[in-house]
Amino acid sequence: MLLTWLELRDFRCYETLSFSPDPGVNILIGDNGAGKTSVLEGIGYLGLLRSLRGTPDDALVREGAETAIARGGFRKATGETTVEVELPLTGRRRILLNTKRPHRNRDVLTAIQVIGFEPDDLDLVKRGPALRRGYLDDLAAQLRPQAAADQAEYSKSLRQRNALLRQEGRNADALTLDAWDQRLAAAGARVVLTRHRVMDALDPFLGETYRLVGGEGNLVWAYGSRWTTDASADEVALIDALTRELSERRFRDQEQRTTTAGPHRDDPGLILDGRDARTRASQGEQRTVALALRIGAHRLVTQRTDSTPVLLLDDVFSELDAGRVRGVLDLLDGGQVLVTSAREDEVPVPGKQWRVTSGELREL
Repeated sequence: MLLTWLELRDFRCYETLSFSPDPGVNILIGDNGAGKTSVLEGIGYLGLLRSLRGTPDDALVREGAETAIARGGFRKATGETTVEVELPLTGRRRILLNTKRPHRNRDVLTAIQVIGFEPDDLDLVKRGPALRRGYLDDLAAQLRPQAAADQAEYSKSLRQRNALLRQEGRNADALTLDAWDQRLAAAGARVVLTRHRVMDALDPFLGETYRLVGGEGNLVWAYGSRWTTDASADEVALIDALTRELSERRFRDQEQRTTTAGPHRDDPGLILDGRDARTRASQGEQRTVALALRIGAHRLVTQRTDSTPVLLLDDVFSELDAGRVRGVLDLLDGGQVLVTSAREDEVPVPGKQWRVTSGELREL
């Protein structure tokens, strides 16, 4: 997959930007705050429909403007695809896929493959489980369109069950709770089953990538859950397990007015040589784990979809020692890459260079 053109208007620091990257490696060079990351953020939003950095949509609108717009064209073997996103300060965003409103947002997620790494990805390893759940669910949506539908159904059922619990507490109608439990368990089982399939598929890439990037040791997933410990369980068994857990926790949920068990509370962990990478790995090891997660995902998507994702690397080389830089370069064989750096001498890889200064971008 190639990004052929990008246009930004009132997006972050850019009043206007038109950019046609090279199909190979593109190196964006500029001082901190010049707008390098914003270019990657615009590209990432078109593929993921969210900020790479977790920034709220209204914060992407340039100061003094009312609406931010990002649009771009992508090309792969099956043809050209255009995506446009309009982000107002207030109100709902507008998304166009090939100039038409998509029937479902997941149509964009499955049409465009983008993988991004940025310094805050260290939080994937260091912080709580929400980011790791999001990582697996995002990757699942890129690999399998139905995964996004299952995630949406689970989120909807969870919102409705929680709304009932908040409003009624102990007085919540049992039959209504039964109905939401059934829907929640059915969708939740599919979400967890898909997470396990993604982890199983990713594990070989993850371990190999960790070692190639420069780490030593074996890196694997370990899925923590209050309601199921059987990674080999089928969908029916998972539905039964979650239904049983919801029933057993019903009184507690009514007391706390929220759903206390399910895929939204699970903890996908990362184990490095038998150690919890979140609490017992060094910061250098954690940084390598975070990079391995992104590069591993890139390799898996390439294999499973026959379309190499656009790879976005934000300030990655300043964070790694020479050995890990060489490991990254060994993995950048083919596909389109956009990488940012404050200094030219920090990027030991050939490619087309672009200078970014005060919201402007020009070819060097």
